[in-house]
Amino acid sequence: QYSPDNVAGADGDIDPTEITFPGCLCHSSSCVVHVCSCLCRGENYNSLCLRPAEEEEEYTRPVFECNAMCHCGESCQNRVVQRGLQFRLEVFKTEKKGWGLRTLEFIAKGRFVCEYAGEVLGFTEARRRVQAQTSKDSNYIMAVREHLHNGQIMETFVDPTYIGNIGRFLNHSCEPNLFMVPVRVDSMVPRLALFAATDISAGEELSYDYSGRFHNLPVIDREQKSLEKENRLRKPCYCGSRTCASFLPWDSSLFSTP
Repeated sequence: QYSPDNVAGADGDIDPTEITFPGCLCHSSSCVVHVCSCLCRGENYNSLCLRPAEEEEEYTRPVFECNAMCHCGESCQNRVVQRGLQFRLEVFKTEKKGWGLRTLEFIAKGRFVCEYAGEVLGFTEARRRVQAQTSKDSNYIMAVREHLHNGQIMETFVDPTYIGNIGRFLNHSCEPNLFMVPVRVDSMVPRLALFAATDISAGEELSYDYSGRFHNLPVIDREQKSLEKENRLRKPCYCGSRTCASFLPWDSSLFSTP
């Protein structure tokens, strides 16, 4: 079932459509830094492009867009992800990777491309679904962990297996042209937004790194030994990049018992 936005999962633990943010009090058509409460952490976008993080920043700044409760207009420059698809994309059949997604037009670096949307699940339901899968099943469940400055970790689980959007057709690449950023609009439940990591030509397949690492880091020896034990559960990677890790990224957390 196609849905352009996140929906509450079968467990009903989280409602991503609930509006809990109060919104800004700006009366101009577009909000400005140091005046708008949604931009208290700095500018998010510049001409629709995501502002790159400063090299000296220890953490990636959170992205909060203006929302339905804000007084600013629909044309506000701090409304990007919520506007949805702006480019013509096409689902197509790949040679080895099943279905894939490509762009039919040029996409500039930093532009928002699409969301990874689906059912927003709690940890228990996400683990139940993963453990019920067989080796022949495709796993669409995305586990996003945000590490906060105080050491806490916020987890978000999105599953587009049964209800989802075009993002479910994106393939993994060890040298991707997209990267994922959690963007918050109406509440603390993030939208998993994919932005262009580089200029992308028309006809090019769109991909991102399922592990969240942008340009895969080399595997250290300790990781390699643990991965060897788990390789029987892992699926081969066919991205064809020079730095291909041979296997799709693997996260065992949903398989382990609490």
